[in-house]
Parts: sequence; structure tokens; C-alpha cells
Amino acid sequence: MAIALSWVALVLSIELLGNALPGILAELLILLGTAVLVTAAADGRSGVRALFRQAVHWRVGAGWYVAAVLALPALTVLVAAATGTLHQPTDDWASVAGAYMLNTVIIGALLGNIWEELAWTGLVQRRLMERHGMVGGSLLTAVPFALIHLPLAFAGKGFTGIPWPDVALAWGVLLVFAPIFRLLVGIAYLGTGQSLLIVALLHASFNASEQTKLPVFDGAWQQIAAATLLLAVLVLLRKFRALAAEADHGAAVAG
Repeated sequence: MAIALSWVALVLSIELLGNALPGILAELLILLGTAVLVTAAADGRSGVRALFRQAVHWRVGAGWYVAAVLALPALTVLVAAATGTLHQPTDDWASVAGAYMLNTVIIGALLGNIWEELAWTGLVQRRLMERHGMVGGSLLTAVPFALIHLPLAFAGKGFTGIPWPDVALAWGVLLVFAPIFRLLVGIAYLGTGQSLLIVALLHASFNASEQTKLPVFDGAWQQIAAATLLLAVLVLLRKFRALAAEADHGAAVAG
């Protein structure tokens, strides 16, 4: 339901207005509306209240806030520096940092991504992870998550202004990266006790780390490499904590 309606909104916005932003705003409302509708039908008002409580679940470890807000831009800059694609910003670094925080916390997380992830993580991915585990549920969520974003390949130049090889490349990157991103979200969501606030900050941080919003490197792949590195780090930490918990349990049983 959400994919079909969002496609219509995005196609009309790009074709008639020459701007994808109205379609993106409509997509947020569609995702929020369908999430509430499905949750109310399945779990009633109590389920809807529980869904929204996740959006204001802020009592998590400080490390998660650091990871959600600062890890991706830091890793993106490090990847750019390591590959020789980093350059000095046009303005000073303080201005870049201020713009990044505005795009991440206010424009991204609070105004947009928290409502988007209310549907994707709070409804779809949560239910799929409950049925298929963290990895299986995250990978399954990546499929509709990628599909709903397909029209955005035409956002810059419209449906006739962008060559189809470029469209195919954009779609290929999206289909490859979507599973990585949903796994990253799944680990953060479970690791914070189902905090959609942290998930929204992480999503907004990724969006704000792209070259057009973090103009200190040349290229469009560094933020994807950074997200992949962050996923690897979180997977290792998750594995380490699981092994430590097993060791503590074994010691308690032996004692």
C-alpha cells in the first residue's frame, strides 16, 4: 500500500513539479499513515501507543548517541582522507559541522526520518525480525525499502533527462546497499531496546554524510563505505558481547 501510493506521489511530483521534495513529504505521510493503520488493525490502540513510545525512547547509553550522530561523518571523512578524495571545505570546518548537525538532528531525524522509521523499523522490520531473526528480518525489510526509493533515481533530472545506464547504476547501488543499511538499523534498534529515536538519528546521519551535504570530499561512494565499516564494527561488538554473556553465564553455572 505504501509503496504504490508513494510511487504515485513521487512520479507526479517529479513529472509535474520538477521537484521530488513534495513527493518525499507525501511519502512520509503515507508511511506514517499506513503504519498506524496496520498497527491499529493488528494490535489496537495499545499497539499504536506502544509504536509511538519507541519514537521517544531516549534513555539509552551515551555511546549509541555518539555512534548514531558522529560515527558516519567521521568514518566518511576518514575514508575520503585514506583514498585521497578529501579536500578543504569552501567555508570553515565549524560551518560544515553546524550544517551537518542541523541536517541530521532537526531537518533529518526530527522532521523526517523518525516518522519514516516508525513504519520501516517500528512496524515492518520489528515484526520480520521477531519471525526470522535479526539478520533474516533485516534482509527481508531491505526489499520493500529499496523498492519504495526507486523513483528517486529520476529526482535530479526528471524521467527524460537522465540516461538509463545511470538509472541502472543508481538502482544497482540502492539494491546492494539497502541490506547493509537495514542490518545496521536492526543492530541499533535491538541494541538500544527498540529506540526509534536512535534509528532516526542514524538514518539522518547517513543522509547528511553525502557529498552534497558534507562538501569535503569528491565522489558519491565514501558514505556507503563508511556505513559498511560501521556495520562491521557493530557486528563485532555484538558478537563480543554475546561471547562475554555466555562466559558470564557459564561461570555462574559453574559457581
